Order: sequence, then structure tokens, then C-alpha cells
Amino acid sequence: MKNAVLCLLLLLTYSALEAKPKIDKVKKESKAKKLETKVTPSTVHATPTPTPSLAPTPEVELAFSADKLTSQFASWGINPDNKISSINLLEAWKIYQKKRDVIVAVIDTGIDPLHPFLLKNIHVDGQVSHTKTAFGKDFSKDRKDINTPFDDHGHGTHVSGIVKSVHPDVKIMVLKYYNPKASGQDNLNSTIEALQYAVSMNVDIINYSGGGPEPALEELKILKEAQKKGILVVAAAGNEESNIDQKKFAYYPASYGLDNIITVTAHDQNAKILSSSNYGPSTVDISAPGYRIRSALPSGRAGYLTGTSQATAFVSGVAALLKSQFPELTPADIKAIVKKSASKENGFVNYCAAGGKLDAANAITIAKTWKSEGKRSVANRKDFFNTKQKTPGTIYYRKIN
Repeated sequence: MKNAVLCLLLLLTYSALEAKPKIDKVKKESKAKKLETKVTPSTVHATPTPTPSLAPTPEVELAFSADKLTSQFASWGINPDNKISSINLLEAWKIYQKKRDVIVAVIDTGIDPLHPFLLKNIHVDGQVSHTKTAFGKDFSKDRKDINTPFDDHGHGTHVSGIVKSVHPDVKIMVLKYYNPKASGQDNLNSTIEALQYAVSMNVDIINYSGGGPEPALEELKILKEAQKKGILVVAAAGNEESNIDQKKFAYYPASYGLDNIITVTAHDQNAKILSSSNYGPSTVDISAPGYRIRSALPSGRAGYLTGTSQATAFVSGVAALLKSQFPELTPADIKAIVKKSASKENGFVNYCAAGGKLDAANAITIAKTWKSEGKRSVANRKDFFNTKQKTPGTIYYRKIN
């Protein structure tokens, strides 16, 4: 039997503050686990100037400093002046009350451990690490040291920065799986190892901003184990411009149909679904900001990336706020709350089940009166592995110059 080959799609653009973006070269490969980020132009989008209020409003104490919403590592996705397409985070911080810490495992390309925006959030074996000698786990092929998952790509640092921008007190467990020189199958094996570690460590949430067109039994097995242990998984819908409700365009792990997986598509500053994003009114749950998102990049920098990877991180951040304030919520509860609390948008019903975009304040408000429904049945698809296809489908693999 032929071994399926799984490649990794990396669509990454560095619009760092001082650097010009690189243009990706494209070549075909078969079966890939890929990071869901797209290349975008470097045009800077100005933020509209808010109209001054005519009457002073009483100050409301925030859970976190309002300055964090407009820092050099923050994006339009959380900017309080953006009333059209942000996640309404300022209002969420007005009503958020921390009950406990939350650990989010970011399975990605690693992290810059000394980045000033992230170094106090890195979680290692029950502690926060500030050194270069132990700041996570590296499961990537041909790694040098399992305890030093350095990010030589940028994607993982960027995603972690978005999660932190939404929940500044979040604890981030850094788990690296990607090696650009490894085969697709090797990167899938590394993904499974990272998932197994996250589940064994009983994290609260797993952020997985990647995926591929075919399922893997071992991956599904560990995700079901996460379900049993009450671990939420937030996954990217993908960037293939496809309706993943259709079997031929299914995207995994987003398409496994487990009730502990939230699948995320992306929208822009005008609250329009990105043309590059995968979608599905049944399979995809919610939309979140994903176009030219500013966040942290290695070497202490800030820069812009686009894709469902970035949208996924916003949802993980909001899920972390919910779990922190309402520890009793199950993954199925959080998924239902995120969908029910969505800010409805015209046309979104054709792209995601929630029919709208992520709204952090609405989510916390609804969670305050939420009654858990307990365990729910698993929405398994029985035909994952009963395919007559003898050779894996061809997809595109994009490599950074």
C-alpha cells in the first residue's frame, strides 16, 4: 500500500514595520498539513478617527489596561474605534472577571521566547519561563533540542501574539511541529506528537492554525481523547477558497465533526469574508478577523499576516476568557456560546453556522446565564476512511523565499 504524503502549506507574508513583504513561490505537492496564512499587499489601512463624545461618560474599570488595545502589537481586530468588524473586546474587558488561569497550547512553528510582548506568558511545566533553555517542546523533524522550540518562521509567534492580545493573562504552551525541510508525513507525525503532549498535560485549549485535505486515524484518535478530557480545539477552516461542507473539499482537523472543535473562517475590516478563506454553513462555526492582522514577529518585531490562522487565534483568545471566568463550561458549551453570541452579518449565513462574526462581549454576557447541557453526542462522519481514492489528491505547497 502506498504511503500517503502530506505536505505543509505555508502562506506567510512579513509586512514587518521596517521590511518589505516577500512574495511566495508556488509549487505542487501531495497531501499537506499547512499553516493557514495568506500573502497580502503591504498597503497600510488607516483607522477612522472617532467622533469626540459631546458629554463625558463615567469611567468603567477594565480588567486590563485600555492601552493594550492599541499597542504596536495589536490589530484592528481588537481596536475599540473599529465598530464594524472588531471582536468588541473593550466591552468584554469591562465585564470580564478572572476566576483562574487558562493554558492555551499553540501547536505551530514555535515562538520567539524573548519577545517583549510574549515572554511573560510562556508556560512551561507549571511555570512561566523567561530563558532560552526551556520554553516549550519541539516535536519537529530533526530538532536540535526538544526544550527549545525557536520560531525561525514567524507564524507561531504571530499566532501566539494574537491570543495574548485578546487575553493578556493567558498562559501559552509552545509546541512546535513544523520543519520546512521535512516531508508532509513527517510534519503530520510531529503534529500528532504535539497533540498527544498537549492532551497529556491537560491544557484547557489547543490552537491549531493548520490542517490538510485528508484525515488521519491517529490524529482523530487523540482529538477524541481531548474531547473526553474536556479540552477545546480551535482549528482553521483553511485558505483554499472552498466549501468544506462538500466531502471533496473536506479539511482536517476542521472537518472531523467533533463537538470540542470550533472551526474558524476569516473576514476583513469591512466585515466581508475573505475570498481566499474556506467556508461552510454547516462545517464552519464562526468568522473572526483575518486580513492584515498586526501581531508579534520574531526578533521583537511586529508585522502583518493574513489568513484563517489569524482568525483562529482570535477565537482561542475569546475561548480563554470564557474558560477563565466560567471554569465549569465544557468545550461544547463554549462552542455553542461562541456561535450564539456572534454578531450577525448579511450573507454570513452562507459561510458559517453562526451567521456572523466573533463578539467577545456578547459571549461573556451569554455565558453568565448559560446552563451546561452536559455531554453531547459526537457528530462523527462514518466515511472518513472509506474512500476509493487510491492516490492522495494534489494541493499546493507555498514556500517562503
